[in-house]
Amino acid sequence: MTKLSVNINKIATLRNSRGGNMPNVVQVARDVQDFGAHGVTVHPRPDERHIRYQDARELKDVITTEYNIEGNPIPKFIELVTGIKPTQVTLVPDAVDAITSNSGWDTHTHQKFLQEVISEFKSHGIRTSIFVDPDTSMVEGAAKTGTDRIELYTEQYASDFAAGKLEGVMPFAKAAQLANELGLGVNAGHDLNLDNIAHFKQEVPELLEVSIGHALICESIYMGLENVVNMYLHRLS
Repeated sequence: MTKLSVNINKIATLRNSRGGNMPNVVQVARDVQDFGAHGVTVHPRPDERHIRYQDARELKDVITTEYNIEGNPIPKFIELVTGIKPTQVTLVPDAVDAITSNSGWDTHTHQKFLQEVISEFKSHGIRTSIFVDPDTSMVEGAAKTGTDRIELYTEQYASDFAAGKLEGVMPFAKAAQLANELGLGVNAGHDLNLDNIAHFKQEVPELLEVSIGHALICESIYMGLENVVNMYLHRLS
């Protein structure tokens, strides 16, 4: 079964919009695990506009499944992650002012940098994953960085699926197949939702984990968080 990691950034966004501690990020992390999720993801950004660095630290003691921290490996982020030692760190090439993640790494241009950062994280016993586009050349470059996994950036798949272009999954399937051949695990995330996740799961080989936040939280407004988590688990089984 493909594991579901719930990204709780949007819970923090809602909390921050009003101040105070409602909804409670730590409690939601407990809840999604109780509902069956296999992990919790956070993506702290330098301006802390949703998940704060302190949130990431407080979550360490309540996540009993898998803890995945995403972000651009600037010095402050590296210090945060090596201090917490989550299950996994996912490296994303976010610009400081990016609204959301919008591209994968150029694993050739940034290969030396990624090698150094990944080596640092792995020396602390942290599993590493890097965000990549569904490009076989980028997958080949990723294999040379020493990473354990890649995370396929799935925005284009989601757009194609919504337009009825089911063949849009094929570049992702090919990238995943190559990653498997090169000894890399495969994760995926970005704009995956209840409508498109089953087709992606069916077509992409050896998919280990999906990280879903924005859509899952939006769907939960109408259908309830526990119900939606279990709907994803059913589609991923």
